Amino acid sequence: MTFYSLASRLFIAAFFAFIAMDNAFAQNAACRNTGSFDTWLSAFKQEAVSAGISQRTMAAAGQYLTFDQGIINRDRGQRVFGQTFLKFSDRMAAKYRMDQGRAKIKTHAAIFAQVEKQYGVPPSVIAAFWALESDFGANMGDLSSLRSLTTLAYDCRRSAMFREELMAALKVVERGDLAPAEMIGSWAGELGQTQFLPVLYVKYAVDFDGDGKRNLLKSPADVIASTANYIADIGWKRGQPWLQEVRVPAQLPWEQAGLDIAHPRAKWAQWGVTKADGKPLPSDDVPASLLLPMGRTGPAFLAYDNFKIYTIWNNSLTYATTAAYLATRIDGAGAMHRGAPQIPELAFNDLRAMQQALAKRGYDVGKIDGILGQKTRNAIRDEQKKAGLPADSWPTRELMAALRIPVSAPPADAAAPEGTPAAPKRARPAAPRPTFEQP
Repeated sequence: MTFYSLASRLFIAAFFAFIAMDNAFAQNAACRNTGSFDTWLSAFKQEAVSAGISQRTMAAAGQYLTFDQGIINRDRGQRVFGQTFLKFSDRMAAKYRMDQGRAKIKTHAAIFAQVEKQYGVPPSVIAAFWALESDFGANMGDLSSLRSLTTLAYDCRRSAMFREELMAALKVVERGDLAPAEMIGSWAGELGQTQFLPVLYVKYAVDFDGDGKRNLLKSPADVIASTANYIADIGWKRGQPWLQEVRVPAQLPWEQAGLDIAHPRAKWAQWGVTKADGKPLPSDDVPASLLLPMGRTGPAFLAYDNFKIYTIWNNSLTYATTAAYLATRIDGAGAMHRGAPQIPELAFNDLRAMQQALAKRGYDVGKIDGILGQKTRNAIRDEQKKAGLPADSWPTRELMAALRIPVSAPPADAAAPEGTPAAPKRARPAAPRPTFEQP
């Protein structure tokens, strides 16, 4: 999913989909599979038949229902890379993705128009996810999804979840959408050009081209409509904005920034927030949150109610903001103002030490993993207020000094060690798409 090598693209695609699927990685990373795979598989097959999967489907899928130690190795070997919004968005919201997104919207204009009429989701929103998840189908993975899911369903670490996903994959075969041999995807079992896990595929895939199959690997019409179907179902509000770049004044009640706080645009305008070009915001009562992904000296956005959909798709604030920003660029918005030439960053070890200090003070920061998730941001904001610092939720050395935390030396974007995933897109939301929470 980067614009470098295919291997890099596939790694990042897998990273997006599963880097923090479960909240119990540390507890389960060292688990061992002690039961016989053959015994497990025999029991699963009986369960599948009892759940309505035909013997025909079981026979067709049989050669793929095997164990692959390589999948376990990939799963156990995940690494977490903490990246700031600017570093991440510079790579992922690249110009070629904007250009290709606009080209896809033009090529499939009639389909996008029908889909927007039916589901209320703008073409640019769909195109941005389509770009980030697979580069419009160029990088969907090269492994048997059934084999991957079978392996992960048998594995001790997340067996219950992947058992459900494997059963859903067989339902995809049962209803004739895909043949087992066609089910090629990432190592973690996602399918299609917007990377649906099978549970999502069963629930949201749409046969929009009318060929009798829901094919999210090859049919642009099905991909576009299915993605819109999912986005609409998780709460997209027709005709409403999602993200708008703004400029903020030097002085602002910074503690009012954050996705958990909303004010009418008139209030933000009163505090001196303007459009990105310096023109006044509309003085209306439309609620919006001030999103400062890198603190008060970095880029600034107003996040509207539809922005929540991005955090459901993937609750990494970095990914969600990048996807929403890419959609605005595809829609014609200009490049963002990057903020101060030098935005202070903490090293991974320093941020983890800050999380430990905050946890000792009674805050729920989620996993102590060196990753700046929303819970950590909220705790930082509270401590900044107590220390008399600008409460913009961004970790700084000033706050470390106030908390009496020694500062270490590693660079700010150093990789986290193996076995320390971010807290998910995977404490699963109401809709079953997995989530992770990266920086």
